[in-house]
Amino acid sequence: MKTKTVILGVGLLILVMVIILNQMGRTPWGPSGAPGLWSNDIWSQENSQRLADQYTLTHVSHGLGIYALLHLVARALPAGPRLLIAVALEGGWEILENTDMVINKYREATISLDYYGDSILNSVGDVLAMILGFLFALKLSVKKSWLFFIFLELLLALWIKDNLIINLIMLIYPLGFIKAWQLKPL
Repeated sequence: MKTKTVILGVGLLILVMVIILNQMGRTPWGPSGAPGLWSNDIWSQENSQRLADQYTLTHVSHGLGIYALLHLVARALPAGPRLLIAVALEGGWEILENTDMVINKYREATISLDYYGDSILNSVGDVLAMILGFLFALKLSVKKSWLFFIFLELLLALWIKDNLIINLIMLIYPLGFIKAWQLKPL
């Protein structure tokens, strides 16, 4: 598959996600009404509203993980089609993540007490971060990819007391001691 075809496919998948998120009532930029590149405060209403924030790194981890999964189950496919599958999966997650059911679950079970969903800009940033993680995994060895994943998880645990694994645990089977630890000031 040609690079131009893959880029076009990625763009179309992102466009479909944007249209669906818009139809779901997601805001383009967030509460301030202005686009922004970075939100540094996970407790702020601007979190998950800018192009990137600390949680963007979890989407890099998504890319590493999705690459590993597709390497196991679709190894015969070239990288381009696997990337398109990865973008479709991540776009699907962004849509699911912004449903009332998941937003309410985040607010009940995680430290995201004031989470009201992502802006469309943030969802696009999350997909781009996943692509970055996927491309890192494509270029790195399996061992280096796992080391990078572990590095990101440790960095986020120390920085914001949250990461992909903690987030999944708290969504699937919330543990009170984790939430109590997360709510203590850094």
